[in-house]
Amino acid sequence: MSPSPTSSPAPVRWHRRVLTLAFPIVLANLTQPILGAVDTAVAGHLDGPQYLGGVALGGLVFNFVFWGFGFLRMGTTGIVAQAYGARDDAALAPSLLRALLLAAVIGAAVLALQVPLIGFGLAALGGSDAVQASACLYCHARIWAAPFVLANYVVLGYLLGTQRVRLALVTQVFINAVNIVAVLAFVYRLDWGIAGIGAATAAADACGFALGIAILWRLRMRGLPPPVWAQLLDARAIRRLVAINRDIFVRTLCLVGSFGWFAHLGAQQGDAILAANALLLNFQTFMAFGLDGFAHAAEALVGAATGARDRHAFRQAVRVTMLWSAIGAAGFTLVYWAGGAWIIGRLTDQAAVRAAALHYLPWAAALPVASAAGFQLDGVFIGATRTRELMKAMAVSFAVFMLAAWALAGPLGNHGLWLARTIFMVARGVTLLVQLPSIERAVTAR
Repeated sequence: MSPSPTSSPAPVRWHRRVLTLAFPIVLANLTQPILGAVDTAVAGHLDGPQYLGGVALGGLVFNFVFWGFGFLRMGTTGIVAQAYGARDDAALAPSLLRALLLAAVIGAAVLALQVPLIGFGLAALGGSDAVQASACLYCHARIWAAPFVLANYVVLGYLLGTQRVRLALVTQVFINAVNIVAVLAFVYRLDWGIAGIGAATAAADACGFALGIAILWRLRMRGLPPPVWAQLLDARAIRRLVAINRDIFVRTLCLVGSFGWFAHLGAQQGDAILAANALLLNFQTFMAFGLDGFAHAAEALVGAATGARDRHAFRQAVRVTMLWSAIGAAGFTLVYWAGGAWIIGRLTDQAAVRAAALHYLPWAAALPVASAAGFQLDGVFIGATRTRELMKAMAVSFAVFMLAAWALAGPLGNHGLWLARTIFMVARGVTLLVQLPSIERAVTAR
């Protein structure tokens, strides 16, 4: 008899297992901030800080528009991982197809509402007229990839939930490699300027969707009957999907709202501060995508343990991913302290932006350690599909951030804004940690 996907190995094997899952995910995730750094570097070397500010604001708009629907990836991972852990192969295809149908509906709605979405998003974030004009060009070029982006979230969630991390790595690297080539071609060869950066991202997402569908077709289960509409429209499964996705959606809105308010308060201090904060947020993005590798490993392992009702496997998954997340966070902090100035110099040649970024660099260097627990526990709660608790914890953390930003940004300026962001990251970890024992107790021991 073959072993269960959540059978409890020795501790050393658990470390090997976590690293085997996490390392390809870390590599795949780190291609994302590399792409963001390329976009930032291209915009940062155009003639004027308004282009860099435009990419920053435009990117935040898509954080709202696309990250807001990140539940398609996270919810798919949790549901699929539990079916995988329970060895319920017949539930995998319907779960995937339900999520793809939902992604198609949402993507069509985003395209239909693109003008008010972009207009409202940019107006809410603020910035000078020049920055707003640049951001508008970027957004209207990128928005056409919406259905492909959301479908790619589902594909990635399915691959992570079934622990096919190498295929997840292939798809992410492919999308970002196409994006990097396209942005250089569109901006420098075709001279499309800031719109070329957005168009390159849209083209890459479309190519990634084609690759993802090809991978899913090759992975289709042999010997199982194809799902029928009665399965896809099963009321109980749809209610569960909607409830999970609703909770993650609210959680993500709070997270993205913190980025938006951070950018808004930074924009009030001038274009140089806005651009410097955008540069330093690249540091956090690198860190977030790296540590998310361990969070994604936790999603897959915790989800499988929950589906198999294996409490020991749950505990091991939490402990080992927590340890490696802390090690990764310490590594990022050391790199940023030692090499942060060099990285800033590579991202922009504008003296005012570079000087401001160097001034606030210590905050960006401290954030990995402050953020590690929150990132890793996100994965635990998503894998266990305890999304209601996740939503409540994020809402509390967001309220703490807003209060801290209101109290600190005025008297301390941009230092106070970065301090409020650090408090927010610590609050994320604390609010989840206090709920962890109840999540563990809910996993039925074998």
